[in-house]
Amino acid sequence: MATPQTTATGSSRRSLWRRLPVVHHLSQSVGIQRGMLVAGLVLTSIFVLTALFAPLLAPYGFSQLRDDDGSFGAQRPPSAEHLLGTTVGGYDVLSRVIWGAQTGLSVIVVAVLLSIFAGVALGLVSGYFGGWLDRILVVICDAIYAFPTLLLAIVMSIAISGGQSSLWGGIFAAAISITVVFIPQYFRVIRAETVRIKSEAYVESAKVVGTSNVRIMFRHVLRNATRTLPLIFTLNASEAILTLAGLGFLGFGIEPTSAAEWGIDLNKALSDVSSGIWWTSIPPGLAIVLTVLGVTLVGESLNDLADPRLRGRRAVSAASGTVAETSVVPGGTLTAGPGGLAGLENEGR
Repeated sequence: MATPQTTATGSSRRSLWRRLPVVHHLSQSVGIQRGMLVAGLVLTSIFVLTALFAPLLAPYGFSQLRDDDGSFGAQRPPSAEHLLGTTVGGYDVLSRVIWGAQTGLSVIVVAVLLSIFAGVALGLVSGYFGGWLDRILVVICDAIYAFPTLLLAIVMSIAISGGQSSLWGGIFAAAISITVVFIPQYFRVIRAETVRIKSEAYVESAKVVGTSNVRIMFRHVLRNATRTLPLIFTLNASEAILTLAGLGFLGFGIEPTSAAEWGIDLNKALSDVSSGIWWTSIPPGLAIVLTVLGVTLVGESLNDLADPRLRGRRAVSAASGTVAETSVVPGGTLTAGPGGLAGLENEGR
């Protein structure tokens, strides 16, 4: 027989589980939104798991050209030994696609983490103190926005690594190139939130009692200014994949012998397309499309669910207890679905 203490502990664990970001958003989503979120999570999970377990999943190494039976051969069609065939350079296509996921995930993690730290720090200082520093940083970020994303990444890649480099050199070169593009996005969001939050009553009260600026910035302002960062993270992750693939496709990526990268594999497969050899270009291209699609679906779904004006609502019908999808109208009034009026919800929920 369950005691009240065990019941309370179980309820607390279930409540904590439901408050987790993904689980919480899944419980809020309905209809098409839930389908988009689930599809995005499935595709993103496949990408992440493939990257993490690439050494176990890949039948060969990313730069392996031969096995015990001899050389793989160039442009071999799909077979039992090579499920997706071989490339013009004699690499196994399936192995290159799997190892390419690991390279993509590494670049995403390094680029987005660097962007978050730099963009959040600059946005926090700029928005809180204002003045000449704020004006200079805003002008610099606006100037970066004026450049096309891929062109700026190419310039930074050439400046950092001369265009091509080894595995970690190429990963950091691509990541830093992407970081330069992403910093203004985090800067503008955090700066706008900081300008709004620093005029709140609790911040003014902290100043009155003599709290230092550093403590106010990190304890009061930062904690409330970073709520939208997970949404930006997911959207920037998909852009990082596209930028990395673009750099590789244009020949400014990582050397094929240093790491597998989908963009450079597409570049090497250009000559195969006119010859009717499809298996060297479709797998890496499909990997890029599905990965970007998955991450984008997650980001867009989280964005819709975070905005009460965009998300659908669930309301429990008072008459029958059924769950109906509802929509938000100005003023916080809800229009109930079949089953009659379900009640009012707080718009900020």
